[in-house]
Amino acid sequence: MEQLARSAGTWAGTNAFRLMPDDPPHDAVASARVSVAAGGNLLEVAYTWGHPRDGAQSGLLVVGRGPADGTVTAFWGDSWHQHPEPKVLEGTLSGDVLSVGYDYSGDWRWTITLDASRADVLALTMENTIPESEATESMAAGSYPAMAATLARA
Repeated sequence: MEQLARSAGTWAGTNAFRLMPDDPPHDAVASARVSVAAGGNLLEVAYTWGHPRDGAQSGLLVVGRGPADGTVTAFWGDSWHQHPEPKVLEGTLSGDVLSVGYDYSGDWRWTITLDASRADVLALTMENTIPESEATESMAAGSYPAMAATLARA
């Protein structure tokens, strides 16, 4: 978690949300508070964003080292995306980029990426992956950004 410790602090900016890949993005104010916890063993990202119909939303991502080098385990909850049941996600930490995800509803996949590779920008992206089995003419298989927050130090 040391790699991401420099991103600790308060961040503010905008988030683009879309439910489906052909939906136009809805831009709204977003924020994040990044902190290091448990003696530097955990990274906590508390964030806010806005839904076009349901208003203000919030989420929490807590990340720690995984069982093997370069791997991480995360606990995630969001007031809109998957309430009321929080999820456990697995992934990797490579430099200043964290990527965790989980599978749901069969072959669908949700991936969260936290990119702190630039000192002045924090990017929090959530991608939904449409499986081949669910693809249609209007909804191609593959990943698309459902949420894309670009934040600067507040």
